[in-house]
Amino acid sequence: MKKWTPPQRADVYSMLEVYDMNTNQREVVAEFDRVIEAPNWTPDGQSLVYNSLGRIYRFDLDSRESRLIDTGYVASCNNDHVLSPDGKLLGISAWTAEDQKSRVYILPITGGTPRLITPVGPSYLHGWSPDGKTLAYCGNRDGIFDVYVLPAEGGVETQLTDAPGLNDGPEYSPDGGHIWFNSVRTGLMQVWRMNPDGSEQTQMTRDEGWNSWFPHVSPDGRDVVYICYKKGDVDPGAHPPDKNVEIRHMPASGGAPRTLAKFFGGQGSLNVNSWAPDSRRFAFVSYRLK
Repeated sequence: MKKWTPPQRADVYSMLEVYDMNTNQREVVAEFDRVIEAPNWTPDGQSLVYNSLGRIYRFDLDSRESRLIDTGYVASCNNDHVLSPDGKLLGISAWTAEDQKSRVYILPITGGTPRLITPVGPSYLHGWSPDGKTLAYCGNRDGIFDVYVLPAEGGVETQLTDAPGLNDGPEYSPDGGHIWFNSVRTGLMQVWRMNPDGSEQTQMTRDEGWNSWFPHVSPDGRDVVYICYKKGDVDPGAHPPDKNVEIRHMPASGGAPRTLAKFFGGQGSLNVNSWAPDSRRFAFVSYRLK
């Protein structure tokens, strides 16, 4: 079952890394003596937004300094957060004390009072449509995890998947033509995509030895990166921390994947879209035990 609680671990170093697709090189841009997770790259190319210990921070790539983003009364943010296409708004998922469930909120990227978008929980935000009008998220309804969409202003949610098992990680392609997601319906977790109305659900990876999670499409629409756990190392419906994982790449049109990076990580490493606006680089988090 997908569940999140604020990481309180004191035994982990977090490395915020950037991968360059042109040079195939990794760069550690910052190291932290605590758990940080899930970097988003801002549309202006200047910052990375990440969560740590229930709060949201903005990391300036020039100064290499982090600044807390004020999320008001919401202080238990998890690693499912995204930015609006224009970079002005921040969508967060946060655990609520009332019933221990995650819900989706929106606030200005500069900080402010969050506005509740999904009154029903648990809900985990993963995608924002290119026109800014719709949010895509994973929702647990009656113990079943599926992909849902909802107007960004709030309203009635629409269920897009109903296949058995976990359906998670929905994210729009830059042209709005597809929603990419991951599903365990074939026995292993694999990457899928569908039309924005939920039709034509199509399997995009067939990694027989791996469970593949959280596909992220580059801003130019050409490339997809995702994170993989080795078959047998985890339950197909689980994405825990502290595992040897890989980030893989495939063309958005489909095709054979290739491995870009191998490292110690998992949960928190690549949960949300972290592509730079130039489509050349993406960010992720690796970990090291103290």
